[in-house]
Amino acid sequence: MKTRAPYLRGASIAGTGSAVPERILTNFDLEKMVDTSDEWIVERTGIKERRIAAEGTATSDLAKEAALKALDDAGMTSDELDLVIVATVTPDTIFPSCACVLQREIGAKNAAAFDISAGCTGFVYALSVARELVASGRYDNVLVIGAEILSRIVDWEDRNTCVLFGDGAGAAVIRPCAFGEGIIECVLRSDGSHGDALVLPAGGSKMPASHGTVDSRLHYIQMKGNLVYRFAVRVMVEAAVEALNKANLKKEDVDYIIPHQANQRLIDLAAERLGAQDKVFSNIARLGNTSAASIPIALDEAARSGRLKNGDMVMLVGFGAGLTWGSVILKWNKGQPDSGNM
Repeated sequence: MKTRAPYLRGASIAGTGSAVPERILTNFDLEKMVDTSDEWIVERTGIKERRIAAEGTATSDLAKEAALKALDDAGMTSDELDLVIVATVTPDTIFPSCACVLQREIGAKNAAAFDISAGCTGFVYALSVARELVASGRYDNVLVIGAEILSRIVDWEDRNTCVLFGDGAGAAVIRPCAFGEGIIECVLRSDGSHGDALVLPAGGSKMPASHGTVDSRLHYIQMKGNLVYRFAVRVMVEAAVEALNKANLKKEDVDYIIPHQANQRLIDLAAERLGAQDKVFSNIARLGNTSAASIPIALDEAARSGRLKNGDMVMLVGFGAGLTWGSVILKWNKGQPDSGNM
């Protein structure tokens, strides 16, 4: 039987922030680039436009903007941070990590820093790690970010994938709170046997960059769309139900569901199976799929728009490359005293 180390306190989201590039790429723009149409894209994905980073902009630049907004929202300065975690599949460089670059850029001189690569589930994974470290008493202030510039690894000649993705970053500051408040439960899962369903083939140790890999367009995202779609609907529902069961909650107890923004049809189907169609927050029409950034961007938008009220039960659920999936249930208590700080 698995045992869990005892928690000393709770861990909650004290502040959020997000950043997206200025440039908007609409479906009508894409009609001029590949064999597609606005009607085809909207019908299959629900996406109308997405944001594309300017030349010279790095993932750490978007992460920095989101991070500073989250710190300001939490009423903190960067030198108070103990740890920086960045979830991304598009770091500035393979090494140093994007988190280390960000640590330098925001002046978080007292913080450790590392990246997590879990595809679109990255923010859920990172948030779960942060919760464990804060609740155990090891760290007090953790900055968690999902940030991507997917436009750099999208094959703009592949109409099945290039219409899906956009760029952006979302951040959250995790701090102590009273036990039983804040992040209530986390579920993380993976199945590496289907890793080839969503992959960036070249650029690593298995297939280093060469003239051949570049000519064969192997440095771009490759996806088996139908397989990923079927997988996603199933695991999003499973992860949501598992988290509810572990937290001894019913679906009726959840006030908001913030899913990974991959495909509106997929989101609608998963929500229908959960019986929660009226509780889902979606911004995919405006931003497309921003991978690890999608959940924290949506969370920040929901919070800043006033939709989230203290006491609301919120579920975050996602899936991604790996294949990975997971969910988080949290009781929104932003702005409450850090009564769990010890």
